[in-house]
Amino acid sequence: MAQARQIPKGSDTYRRLLGYVVPYRKRFVLAIICMAFAASTEVAFAWLMKPLLDGSFVNQDKTAIVMVPIAIIVIFIVRGVSAFGSSYTMSWIGWRVIKQLRGDVFNKYLTLPSSYYDESTSGEMISRITFNCQEVASAASTTITVIIRDTLTAIGLLALMFYQSWQLSLCFLVVGPIIGGLVTSVSRKFRAISRNIQGSMGEVTHVIQEAIDGNRVVKIFGGRSYEESQFEAINERNRHFNMREAFVRASNVPVVQFLVAIALAIIVYIASSGMFTDSISVGQFMSFVTAMLMLFSPMRRLTTLNSNLQRGIAAGEGLFALLDIDSEKDNGTIELNRDVETITYRNAVFRYTPEKEPVINNLDLNIVKGETVAFVGESGSGKTSIINLLPRLYELTSGELLINDIPVQDYTLESLRDSIAYVSQDVNLFNDTVANNISYGSLGSNSLDEIVDAARRAHADDFISAMPQQYDTEVGEDGVLLSGGQRQRLAIARAFLKNAPILILDEATSALDSESERKIQQGLESLRQGRTTLIVAHRLSTIENADRIIVLSKGRIVEQGTHKELLQLKGHYAQLSNLQAQGVSSTS
Repeated sequence: MAQARQIPKGSDTYRRLLGYVVPYRKRFVLAIICMAFAASTEVAFAWLMKPLLDGSFVNQDKTAIVMVPIAIIVIFIVRGVSAFGSSYTMSWIGWRVIKQLRGDVFNKYLTLPSSYYDESTSGEMISRITFNCQEVASAASTTITVIIRDTLTAIGLLALMFYQSWQLSLCFLVVGPIIGGLVTSVSRKFRAISRNIQGSMGEVTHVIQEAIDGNRVVKIFGGRSYEESQFEAINERNRHFNMREAFVRASNVPVVQFLVAIALAIIVYIASSGMFTDSISVGQFMSFVTAMLMLFSPMRRLTTLNSNLQRGIAAGEGLFALLDIDSEKDNGTIELNRDVETITYRNAVFRYTPEKEPVINNLDLNIVKGETVAFVGESGSGKTSIINLLPRLYELTSGELLINDIPVQDYTLESLRDSIAYVSQDVNLFNDTVANNISYGSLGSNSLDEIVDAARRAHADDFISAMPQQYDTEVGEDGVLLSGGQRQRLAIARAFLKNAPILILDEATSALDSESERKIQQGLESLRQGRTTLIVAHRLSTIENADRIIVLSKGRIVEQGTHKELLQLKGHYAQLSNLQAQGVSSTS
């Protein structure tokens, strides 16, 4: 059983998060300087109350009468410039962090083993790269802006209060430890609620994506009410968690403000009673009160900011847990050239998870260069699993898989996969042009003539040439603007273009009509010449010319031979053939 992941401390997560700010430390220092100037203007304005009242109104000092208005203008100019500088700079840093985080998460997705995708929902993965990254970056930029600026402001205003009257300031400091304890207690609640919010956002995204991707099934099978009820439940769950957070946040602020108000009331009472009349002037007292009133705003922001900070930390926990997952192992040092002599499965065992039965059980198989080997068997017999092990989409549980008598783990992943062309029954096309889908990825350096030649050999050029923009035609998301047969032929053209020594066909003609299938079979016969070909077949009519047919049952080889030899055995293969001849497929 997998060990439960230990939730890291919030401080550890935040330190790791701030690591994304380190590359921009010069701009960060500049932003802090701007924040310091902005904080100093708050203090300067409160301090200005003393010369304004004592100098201008009480003593009628002409210098004060002239200089105080000028000082007010200067203070607000400095405040405006510094506020703009800190806000813009931290936004710049924040979006750099978002870009970096999204890039790291996206790149991680591309290197994660296939088993991770089997266990995760696409909605959850999309939510992490969109919603969670935004929350984390907010904690690293916007939140830290308020923390630094308002902390500096609060320290400055408290210093001014002590300077004007340390006796009155002591009353205010009594509530400080109480507020600190309250904030610490609320922090834990915020983080727990934030984890629930982020989890529910993944669920919301997942339900939306399933409904969009399966819109035809939803319409034809009357799934509208079911999908609406599913979304209503998930949407309500998300609302519930957000309202819990809103309740904690909303109740936290008035409590803190009430504590501050108690301190203010005590101070006003003491000052009004005349206890310090001889030691403090009207200007000093107003400067003190102004500083204390101005202290309300940064304290309120610092208190409410706690929810944003905890949301960012909770989001960071999920992101960093993802980034810490082991990527596909690529420790091989040998470059696989295009001369593939043998492929050998030796006592191979594979199971998807430790607690499940093996889908491949003690398989021994040797395939030689140029041989076409087809795998047949009932659903779940291990056909697709065998071929998925070859490009290391999954790793063997035990045993060996060798190419040219060298374990596949000793080859670099790039060279191994560069030697394999793959056509699946589930065709994946991208929202791009026909040409770019055929020459996808490492095939992008091929010329248009080479792309057209591959399309012709796959019998795809006829329908492509009939399109208004021909090879520049956009195929839509997952090739939605094409028919199933057209999508299949583009995938086969991609395999033609790759021209790899190993060819994997996972029911490559399943989506074609009879006429197209005949044409494609002719093209595939040409493609297979001089190549080692592994075919997963459901329709036995497509593999009659295979050099060898492997019949599987529960992950074991039960029969093997040519089409003619297997029919003569009158065993599993003959039974499958008879069933299909009668129009009954036991393999779907």
